[in-house]
Amino acid sequence: MSRKQHHFKGAEVSCCVKYVLFGFNIIFWLLGAAFLGIGLWAWAEKGVLSNISSITDLGGFDPVWLFIVVGGVMFVLGFAGCIGALRENTLLLKFFSVFLGLIFFLELTAGILAFVFKDWIKDQLNFFINNNVKAYRDDIDLQNLIDFAQEYWSCCGAHGPNDWNLNIYFNCTELNPSRERCGVPFSCCIKDPAVSPAPLPYPRPAPELSQQKYINTKGCVGQFEKWLQDNLIVVAGIFVGIALLQIFGICLAQNLVSDIKAVKANW
Repeated sequence: MSRKQHHFKGAEVSCCVKYVLFGFNIIFWLLGAAFLGIGLWAWAEKGVLSNISSITDLGGFDPVWLFIVVGGVMFVLGFAGCIGALRENTLLLKFFSVFLGLIFFLELTAGILAFVFKDWIKDQLNFFINNNVKAYRDDIDLQNLIDFAQEYWSCCGAHGPNDWNLNIYFNCTELNPSRERCGVPFSCCIKDPAVSPAPLPYPRPAPELSQQKYINTKGCVGQFEKWLQDNLIVVAGIFVGIALLQIFGICLAQNLVSDIKAVKANW
């Protein structure tokens, strides 16, 4: 019997497993390529690719990093899984399953640590948000991300509007020449559907009861926690779904490796 038929004394490579794994990874690979492409395009638009040193200029978090890192990992894993399944390459299949298993383990560890050290995580979230408040005007992608979060959760700053004192454009010091002095970004404002465009930010020094008529006075950390509690089932379902997909991919890869080894053992 020929080698191409992969059939020796009853051992054979399952075509079903092989092509399901290939299909699984081709989608993974294409999504990774798309994420990576978006990230590189965003960097090109901001001139980062022509001046790599500008990566370190941003004081806060550049959202493009998320696309670059996630896209790069998905691209490499998807490529290894596709070629490994199609060429029946056990080395690539093992790389795929081990790396995917490592990611799963890191996600599981992060989830457990987040539950055990939730107060520490909350402090880190406060620190992260305040750092990005400082860098709000430094990067358009960061600015859009903060605006989206503040609009979506109807919040302002980490704990409240006064967190914007950390930003050089919005702080209330007398020497601040900015026309946004003592204000907040438009995304903190309570939108009036009768007014277009959105009204100018309401100044923060006003009494809190007056502020509440014009801006959201709740902090984003508290609003995010409330959102998590309200959508706990949905969030848990998403994480469980991702975990099951990873386990499914690992099982397919290991099953295919076992089939290939069984066939080779009978040569």
